[in-house]
Amino acid sequence: MPAARSPEITLDFDPAFLDALPADPLTTAQPRQVEGATHSFCMPTPVAAPRLLSWSADCAALLGLPAQPDTARAAAAVFSGNALLSGSQPYATCYGGHQFGQWAGQLGDGRALMLGTAIAPDGRRFEVQLKGAGLTPYSRHADGRAVLRSSIREYLCSEAMHHLGIPTTRALCLVASGEDVVRDMFYDGRARAEPGAIVTRVAESFLRIGHLEILAARGDITLLQRLLDHCIVRHFPQLGAPSREVYLAWFGEVCRRTAELIAHWLRVGFVHGVMNTDNLSLLGLTIDYGPYGWLDNFDPHFTPNTTDRGGRYAYGQQARIAGWNLACLANALMPLVDNRQALEDALDGYAAHFETTYLAMLRDKLGLPPTGDAQSDFGLVSTLFDCFGKAETDMTLFYRTLASISPEMPPDLALESLDATFYYPPTATAREAFAHWLTDWQARLRLSAESQGERTTRMNATNPWLIPRNWLAQQAIQAAEAGDLAPLEHLMSAIRDPYTEQIAYSDLAGRRPDWARFQPGCGSLSCSS
Repeated sequence: MPAARSPEITLDFDPAFLDALPADPLTTAQPRQVEGATHSFCMPTPVAAPRLLSWSADCAALLGLPAQPDTARAAAAVFSGNALLSGSQPYATCYGGHQFGQWAGQLGDGRALMLGTAIAPDGRRFEVQLKGAGLTPYSRHADGRAVLRSSIREYLCSEAMHHLGIPTTRALCLVASGEDVVRDMFYDGRARAEPGAIVTRVAESFLRIGHLEILAARGDITLLQRLLDHCIVRHFPQLGAPSREVYLAWFGEVCRRTAELIAHWLRVGFVHGVMNTDNLSLLGLTIDYGPYGWLDNFDPHFTPNTTDRGGRYAYGQQARIAGWNLACLANALMPLVDNRQALEDALDGYAAHFETTYLAMLRDKLGLPPTGDAQSDFGLVSTLFDCFGKAETDMTLFYRTLASISPEMPPDLALESLDATFYYPPTATAREAFAHWLTDWQARLRLSAESQGERTTRMNATNPWLIPRNWLAQQAIQAAEAGDLAPLEHLMSAIRDPYTEQIAYSDLAGRRPDWARFQPGCGSLSCSS
């Protein structure tokens, strides 16, 4: 148990979740099946030598904390779990999930501990959670710890996604534990000791589909309704008092938010990597940054997760899988709504809203008019994707470069301007395909009254100049493991303004180097952390 409460860092905690829902009567961290409860109280396991590595001023501002902590020592103690904030009652939550399409039963917060729900200065509520703080009742055969490698990746990507304009959980800080953690990164028998770390996560809620699935699977309909009612009252008050009709309206809203989230992922080339139902937020947030990746060269079959051997969670499968996950949520809701057709209609609404939202984003990416013939616009996009398949094309650089091409630019010059976006010189057949596409695209632009300047501004506002590519994260990780945090801070600073070309960060905005194509941590990852 932590030795003391911290007087140097303060948050005002709201106990509404704890007051509304039943807790596990046991308070030990012994792994076990937890039934009849939504959460279990347990304490963080203290670490040997906590040290604050990085602090997000942007996230701190949400909670009313200073841009830099008054003392790094106090911050390290609190956000490693060695000291508790006044009013904090740490707990882990119970959930289940479908993993790679198969029901896995109870999962839960195996290495995450909620410090509580903090009341921000503007009245909003944010759950504050330590990831890597030690054993919980849901740790199963694991140790509840996390390595520096995965903690940096989550810390970096959480904040990057926010600045890219994509709904996400946030990350407040990164703390080294001063202890090693043994992990087998690729489950191939080559386990090694790695430096441990704890990342502090912040979100309006960490509720995910699995929180409801586990209760439905166990037939605990009373608790299922209590948890859903709490979710609606706290996070969806605009829908009204919970009722059968409101449950259906809520499911429709979850479908809508999820559709928009996935369209955003595809817009920037993000691949979650492990879209199990326990990793899909009920609030439409990007949640649980495990073996995620970013498209360098456009490839709909790309998955960074070596565990996903069948490509279930590949880039091009994410919209379909999100729909599959929502269908699992619909099944969990059936005992409360008893209206299969209404749930199926909402799922149809998910597909329709995704298509509409994604098309709108694609039009902005390509500078096409916001309105037009959907079939024709999708046809233009489909032809472009075919071109990408003929030449290894950097997705981020291609769209960003496209914004500088005017409808009047001669086709040969337009094609030449794209040369820097290809990883290898395209074949004659590929160049011809791109030339034809450019001609069609330019012809489409000439039908618009939008000026080149207006179009470029619109395209650049949706096509990032910089994303936190895997190889950039890996460089920051390797430096941090060697004691050098400068690359991480350099990258963290760059991602705060990802749509603006920044000369100071031009070293981060290029194509993936050849050495990173297959290097572990760059082209391949696993769930191990």
